[in-house]
Amino acid sequence: MKNKLEINTLLSAYCQGIFPMSNESGEINWFCPDPRAIIPISTYKPSKSLRPIINRKEFDIRINQQFEQVMRYCALPRKDDGGIWISEDLIIAFTHLHKNGFAHSVEAYQNNQLVGGLYGVCIGGVFYGESMFSHVSNASKVAFHHLIRILKENDFVLLDTQFMNDNVKRYGAIEITKKKFDEILVAGLNKKCIFKI
Repeated sequence: MKNKLEINTLLSAYCQGIFPMSNESGEINWFCPDPRAIIPISTYKPSKSLRPIINRKEFDIRINQQFEQVMRYCALPRKDDGGIWISEDLIIAFTHLHKNGFAHSVEAYQNNQLVGGLYGVCIGGVFYGESMFSHVSNASKVAFHHLIRILKENDFVLLDTQFMNDNVKRYGAIEITKKKFDEILVAGLNKKCIFKI
C-alpha cells in the first residue's frame, strides 16, 4: 500500500495503540500487543552504578540534533538481537514525523560525536519509545535517564515501550492489559505536553 506510512496514517495508528515494524524483507506489519509493556514515569530511578556517570556528566545530552542518524544507528544489526525491524521506509516516514514535530530523539555525545541515543513518537502527553543504541558503554542509559527527566518535567502521562524484553525490564518496565493501556492512552492523548529540555 503506497500510503500506509503517511503522517496521518501513522498518527491515527499510534492514537489507537498500533505501531509499525518491518520484517527482513522490508514489509511493514502492524502490532498492538496484549499485554503491553510500559515504563512508569513516576517510579523510574537510575541504577546506583549509573548515578556517578550522570553526576560526572560524562555525556553531553542534546535533543533532535541528529534524529535520522539516531534511527540509522538503531537500525544496525546487533549481537543480542537477531531481528532487523527498522527499514528504509520506516526511517523516511519517522523522519517526516520528526520534521512535523511528532517524533523526537534524545542524543548522547562525547567529544562532539554522537555515541548513543534513542527516539520515539510523541503525541499529546504520550511518548512511544521506539528504539535506542549505544556505541559507548552507558550512553543509551544516560540518554534514557534524560528522557525520563524530560517527560517528568513536562508532565507526560505515558511512556510506551511496546513489548517486554530484558532491555526495557532494566528500566523498570511493567506489563499491563490492553484495556488498561487504552485507558491511560486516552488520558495521555488528551493532554498538551511539550517535549523540551
